[in-house]
Amino acid sequence: LDRPGTWVAARTESTREIMQDQVAQTRLHRFWNTAPDGSLDAERLSIVGQILGGGKTSRLYERLVYREQIADTVSAGLSGFEIAGLFGITADVKTGVPPSRVEAAIDEELRRFIAKGPTEAELARARTSIRAGFVKGLERIGGFGGKADVLAACEVFEGDPGCYRRSLQLLESATAEQLREAAQRWLAQGDYTLEVHPVPRLGHAEASAVDRTLGVPVTERFPDVVFPDLQRYRLANGLPVILAQRPGTPVARISLLFDAGYAADQSRRAGTASFVMGMLDEGTRSRGALQIADRAQSIGADLSTGSSLDTSHGAISALTDRLDESIELLADVLRNPTFPPDEIERVRREWIAAIGREKTSPDALAYRVLPPLLYGDGHPYAIPFTGSGTEASIAALTRDELVAFHRDWIRPDNATLIVTGDVAPETLLPMLEKHFGDWRAAESARPGKPLRAASRPTAARVFLIDKPGAVQSNILVGQVTAPSSAANRLEMGTMNDVLGGTFTSRINMNLREDKSWSYGARSSLPAARGERPWLLSAPVQTDKTVESIREIQREIAEFIGDRPATPEEIDTVRNRDVRALPGRFETNASVSGAIAEIITFGWPDDHVRTLKAQIEAQTDDGVRAAAKASLVPGQMTWVVIGDLRQIEAPIRQLDLGEVQVLDADGTLVR
Repeated sequence: LDRPGTWVAARTESTREIMQDQVAQTRLHRFWNTAPDGSLDAERLSIVGQILGGGKTSRLYERLVYREQIADTVSAGLSGFEIAGLFGITADVKTGVPPSRVEAAIDEELRRFIAKGPTEAELARARTSIRAGFVKGLERIGGFGGKADVLAACEVFEGDPGCYRRSLQLLESATAEQLREAAQRWLAQGDYTLEVHPVPRLGHAEASAVDRTLGVPVTERFPDVVFPDLQRYRLANGLPVILAQRPGTPVARISLLFDAGYAADQSRRAGTASFVMGMLDEGTRSRGALQIADRAQSIGADLSTGSSLDTSHGAISALTDRLDESIELLADVLRNPTFPPDEIERVRREWIAAIGREKTSPDALAYRVLPPLLYGDGHPYAIPFTGSGTEASIAALTRDELVAFHRDWIRPDNATLIVTGDVAPETLLPMLEKHFGDWRAAESARPGKPLRAASRPTAARVFLIDKPGAVQSNILVGQVTAPSSAANRLEMGTMNDVLGGTFTSRINMNLREDKSWSYGARSSLPAARGERPWLLSAPVQTDKTVESIREIQREIAEFIGDRPATPEEIDTVRNRDVRALPGRFETNASVSGAIAEIITFGWPDDHVRTLKAQIEAQTDDGVRAAAKASLVPGQMTWVVIGDLRQIEAPIRQLDLGEVQVLDADGTLVR
């Protein structure tokens, strides 16, 4: 094979382009052509990227997002390619801030780095973060950074499957002066800047030795599902512990699962659960936000907190030789948050900006608008399923409300500790006892979280949301179905995948591949302890809105009528699910997630090990019955978002059901 060789398109001038798109805020991209992958300077520029924009403690993030609060996000890094590399800096400009101010700050920090280089603390932190990311990636076989990817890339591009050892050696030996010099060589000139603004409203290869006439090789053997035994313990305060030992890669994940989630926002402002969990790493009694981020990076740990519909969690992925320090950091964040007022205001602004971005995404919009309509006022699931709340609810959220939610829900008598990874119980349990064993719950009783049945409509309904000048319409349709714990949950999943849940589903193949009216239509069944929704999102070109609705109607009617799922369609989904099982549980995070589902939905400990047999046991009749039971056209709610001047009248003529007009927040307009 003839290699193209190195060819860096050297640039000496700064150039710029400006474009507009359907985005919620301005984004700045800046790029430089740099040294190719595998070179000394590429290795060094990767470290430079980590220091400049690799996390909360990076120079750009600390200044732009935390200190000056002129950007919502910022990142920097090297994309390494065989012929040449590409170093990039990207920043989302905070709404109302001149982009020039963000650019000036980026320029200043870059000039300072080129002049003086990094500090020793920055270099040490970057080394640990990059090494930790590499090691944790090795949990997986493939998937961007897994074992196979690392070995294959080294063999293909350098002829040595062990070339990663050189990268790790260079990481440890790189000096501050070497990084400064690399930045000076490559980042001092020749940059290209792209501004993306919101639209104002209105090679030569030799012949292969492979005999391709034989067709694609047929896989005849598939690996079995490997899932660890679940070992159960309790700490002195009664906190349950589930340990799943996974020897091999020296990493572990410690996660606390709380029975809270978005559904715990009942009688509170929408978005409270998510906001509280998002604030936990913004300050504790002994550490500020940047100190927490600095500590995590310095010990090679990845800290995460968040919520889903029914649960909330705090987790840390740790190197096993820094396990005790990592558990201490997780305990500090979960037990001792202070919700600093200045950090609340900074996060509040970022949060509201993120809600604006959700409203420009078809999938996010479906999850925001449909659930409140499906479940009705007062239901705990009658909220945006993104968990982010609304601009009004987040704007009104007070510190006292955050403290009260944490007191009521983030407590040891409402939690389970899940640990996965290369750690033995005799090592683990004393550490957990040390950092969590003396944790006591508040004297107040745990709040209830009743999940009543939804009031299903007696007839189909249509809601329209105006988006003047839109070049496409977003068609959303949904209804309430059985919970994730239902006996026919697997059959429901299969019927969804056949109808709209995969690329080759009927609705996507119709609207995208056959008609070319949509870039992609997709349906889903979000997991839920209570009744869960079936949701379909189909962005289509404006002039085909009515025709697309008719096609969706027809596909659903035929699916539960005279053209049900065929044996071939069912078999395709069933085989895919079975053969994907071994790869679903490669990482500590995926195993921890499976255990969390076992806890949330009350499944037996051997659920994963029996899943293959459960999937294979599905019958064609069972899948078809699930479709008829789950999909009821007379109970469906339609939401169409687009230019009402073009689509409202023809939609009304369809006679789908009662038609009403909402604003972007779901409030009735007419």
